[in-house]
Amino acid sequence: MKPNRRKFLSQLAIGSGALAIGLPSFAVEGQNPTENSFSPLIGRQRFNMCGYAAPKIDKVKIGFIGLGMRGPGAVGRMSFIEGVEIKALCDLIPERATAAQKYLTNKGLPKAKEYSGQNGWKEMIDKEDLDLVYICTPWSLHTPMAVYAMEHGKHAATEVPAALTIEDCWKLVETSEKTRKHCMMLENCCYDFFEMLTLNMTRNGMLGEIVHAEGAYIHDLLGLNFAKNGYQDMWRLKENINFNGDLYPTHGLGPIAQCLNINRGDKMDYMVSMTSNDFQMGAEAAKRAEKDDFYKQFVGKKFRGNMNTTTIKTANGKTMMVQHDVTTPRPYSRIHLLSGTKGFVSKYPEPERIAFNEEWVKDAEMKKLYDTYSPPIIKHVGEIGKKIGGHGGMDFIMDWRLIDCLRNGLPLDQDVYDAASWSCIVPLSHQSVSKRSASVDIPDFTRGAWKNNKPLDLTLNGGGNTTVRV
Repeated sequence: MKPNRRKFLSQLAIGSGALAIGLPSFAVEGQNPTENSFSPLIGRQRFNMCGYAAPKIDKVKIGFIGLGMRGPGAVGRMSFIEGVEIKALCDLIPERATAAQKYLTNKGLPKAKEYSGQNGWKEMIDKEDLDLVYICTPWSLHTPMAVYAMEHGKHAATEVPAALTIEDCWKLVETSEKTRKHCMMLENCCYDFFEMLTLNMTRNGMLGEIVHAEGAYIHDLLGLNFAKNGYQDMWRLKENINFNGDLYPTHGLGPIAQCLNINRGDKMDYMVSMTSNDFQMGAEAAKRAEKDDFYKQFVGKKFRGNMNTTTIKTANGKTMMVQHDVTTPRPYSRIHLLSGTKGFVSKYPEPERIAFNEEWVKDAEMKKLYDTYSPPIIKHVGEIGKKIGGHGGMDFIMDWRLIDCLRNGLPLDQDVYDAASWSCIVPLSHQSVSKRSASVDIPDFTRGAWKNNKPLDLTLNGGGNTTVRV
């Protein structure tokens, strides 16, 4: 046999084996594997979920998984929305599912079927006739639950981040494309009032060309993360061990990514990430262990550094900065800063600020900007959202919009490519930090479709008819 033919047959054999055991197809396609390129269909797109309008669902039947921190509030908000039927409630602990029934009985709604235990969520998805699975569990469960839901014919909506590894990001993308089921990451900050205002101002050219944008999640959670009665089995504190990077990027990243049309005309190209040392979590563990032996299990652990800063360059030459700090006693901030060729906006520190030609907008003019440029969704359900609640109303606006899109067969505001690209900063920041802040490429989960994908539609065209129970 000639050497080239022998090499070809050898590669073919390796490739066939790779397909049989489900390895990435770069073994078949001759591509060089990298840490960021896992995808059985890399280079090929099954179906473009950006702008995809699934068939209309008159009454959206929902099953909830996770009723500890975030889940009960979501059940309560959804109970206000007409066209929703809450069919099932699931939590690891049975009592939590039972407790969540009050949101239904208080409104005279039928009780939901209860599921619990380690595999209760699978049983719920298998048995119940659901249109949407709403996931509010610990982070590591988001991808397997969303994938299982889509594979069983349900749309998936998951709390943030949607995935913790590049492989899981690709799993979400490929499952959504294959099943043509939505996978929405519940990034509620995209629906906050100032973020919506500045997105629409950007869309109308008020800020000119956006050159630079910043976002963050700065929130002192030191006490809550170490609290025994906080997160179940202290899972969130454990996520901070042996991981040095940005564990929670999407609250700050999501809104500015939409302003920069990421995945819809631009894409995040590469990034670098740097983290401070840990000056607090290890010390907190040692301090608590002096009085309580329970905390000795955390003494000597390698905790994540307190402040992480990630900078991103886009394909169109824009820059982004995203920060993460959940330990220092710094006032809460998501930053939300946009710097354009004609204007500047910044949300934190409060009050919200907008400037044109180096001059800050006065209060009266700020009100006029809100009245003029708040997008239709804010004018439609913003005040109702404030009354129902959820982080000042943005949670309810997000939930209402999700249901209205599903009922009217409209594309979702956040699709699976957003879920993957915003979440991938978690593992990539860790990778960059571990290499002395080396540059890391960001995968293109749209596989080139970002060049032609249309910008996010800020109208209610074809929707807006989903009513709210008073």
